[in-house]
Amino acid sequence: MGDYVELPGVTTWYETDGSGDPLLLLHGGFCTIETWGAQRGDLAERYRLFMPERRGHGRTPDVEGPLTYRDMADDTAAFLDSVVGAPAHLVGWSDGGTVALLVALARPDLVRKLVVIGTNFRPSPECWADPAALDRMTPDSPDMAFFREMYVPLAPEGAGHWPALAERMVEMWRTQPTLTIGDLAGITAPTLVVSGDDDLVTLEHTAALYRAIPRSQLAVVPGTSHLAPLEKPQQVNRLILDHLGGEPVETMLPIRRSEPAGTP
Repeated sequence: MGDYVELPGVTTWYETDGSGDPLLLLHGGFCTIETWGAQRGDLAERYRLFMPERRGHGRTPDVEGPLTYRDMADDTAAFLDSVVGAPAHLVGWSDGGTVALLVALARPDLVRKLVVIGTNFRPSPECWADPAALDRMTPDSPDMAFFREMYVPLAPEGAGHWPALAERMVEMWRTQPTLTIGDLAGITAPTLVVSGDDDLVTLEHTAALYRAIPRSQLAVVPGTSHLAPLEKPQQVNRLILDHLGGEPVETMLPIRRSEPAGTP
């Protein structure tokens, strides 16, 4: 079931599915709800899914001015307040993971547990496995064909708006987000960091994200890329469900998660 909701920043398209505790699925950059197709069925068996499309994505219209992750996080928090009406689990993929991190920092009252997949927190030469990729991402380039084909049939503004959106999105990727290790230390939601072993986001950057979030957990899916949820959906779905539905086991030889000396 799909509908529009009027949020303070943008009229937002979303769909819902399933029943149970609320779970917000946040898609990747340039993507749509449809990219969650390999997760939707399994997750909807246990959770009430809420799947919004962010500003300029899918059926949600674009807005004037620069695109920022913080505005998208504000939209997401407003969606949680007005549509979900309760704290929810957040699962974010790529850009959706960045948005989820920002929501968890700004509105911890709205976030129960967090899963971020193929997510970066600060662009740098060490972040991207293929640093030249952004230079190749011009609106009509072959590198953008996958995204362009998703955008054109659904965009409220029509196909002619694609170049303007594409250029602003790539500019956002060059300069944002601007989170620091210190910022990430403020995340209190139990967090699972997921990456493909051949991800667009380097394993070094992913490990830095994992180490910065207190008591987080890390999963690297073998034989996958930035599209791990599509390439090995059963493994990714299992990781998500285990994290959201279970409690951490007691680690027999903890190092990173061991309590400091003197902790009661």
